[in-house]
Amino acid sequence: MKYLITGGAGFLGINLIRYLLDKSNSKIISLDIVDFDYEDVKSKITVIKGDIRNASLIENLMDDIDIVIHAAAALPLYKKSDIYSTDIAGTYNLLSCAQKKKVKKFIHISSTAVYGIPEYHPIYEDSKLNGVGDYGKAKIEAEKICLDFRNKGMCVTILRPKTFIGPERLGVFSILYEWAMKGKNFPILGNGNNKYQLLDVEDLCQAIYKCSLLPNEMVNDTFNIGAKIFNTIKEDFQAVLDYAGHGKRIVCLPSFPFVISLKIFEILKLSPFYKWIYNTIDKDSYVSIEKAEKKLGFRPKFSNKEALIRNYEWFVQNYSLIKNKKGINHRSLWEEGIIKFAKYFF
Repeated sequence: MKYLITGGAGFLGINLIRYLLDKSNSKIISLDIVDFDYEDVKSKITVIKGDIRNASLIENLMDDIDIVIHAAAALPLYKKSDIYSTDIAGTYNLLSCAQKKKVKKFIHISSTAVYGIPEYHPIYEDSKLNGVGDYGKAKIEAEKICLDFRNKGMCVTILRPKTFIGPERLGVFSILYEWAMKGKNFPILGNGNNKYQLLDVEDLCQAIYKCSLLPNEMVNDTFNIGAKIFNTIKEDFQAVLDYAGHGKRIVCLPSFPFVISLKIFEILKLSPFYKWIYNTIDKDSYVSIEKAEKKLGFRPKFSNKEALIRNYEWFVQNYSLIKNKKGINHRSLWEEGIIKFAKYFF
């Protein structure tokens, strides 16, 4: 097999590349707009620095590709124009070129953000789509493009993963991990009794790999991907504080006044928390993975707690190397802004 992985230098990208190299001797091309800085695998793959919005570049790369795994995306903290042009136009470029070059399979990594804030749980693949924020709306539009090409005869798998974590994951979770490491209590919105499903990146890689191997007629579909075992957000986040060993606790805060404050801080660019985070963190959020279990043979290895602790272990072990790595993607430590002053109260 010859894979083209978009977003190969990202959090999912590097974990997927390592997973595929471990499972097979397939040829891999990584395409990303940023530098690929993983020396452990760089010599084992082909690395291309480029933009999925560049249609001519994409067409040249698509020769002899068997499977495209489309993981590149402009994330919620990016500019609105970049989110729509990357997540929608970029997806169209890839599908159009893949169709022209007769690629066997196209695996699109979407998001459960397409469901917005649903009225019932668990969420199924045929549940109403109502994206929150520009990222969620762009993911819905990207899925529509995928369906158009599926209707034209392409094999297009759409995977909707829950928020996934694991080695190399920073972003919003770096705030929890740093507070835990430094012996701070950690605040959450609401009473913490809502169930909030996560996903270990290795389990997502498992699902992607299964889709790449199974017959087209089995994977030409849409699947939710998430952890099998998860508890309330208070219980799962408390597991990280317990593992850190400082005797600290999750502190529950009333949602309404703090959501208003976070909205204002977001507008003033004083906080890294965007609408999707503060509008959903105090609500149930979990999907049914029954379809993926039955059709793909998907078997999640990690519970929420295990995934969080695995990610925390990596964070502590690598903190000296990443503590100055600031940015707005999943592989960067987010600037806490005004939130950093809250540490003094916890």
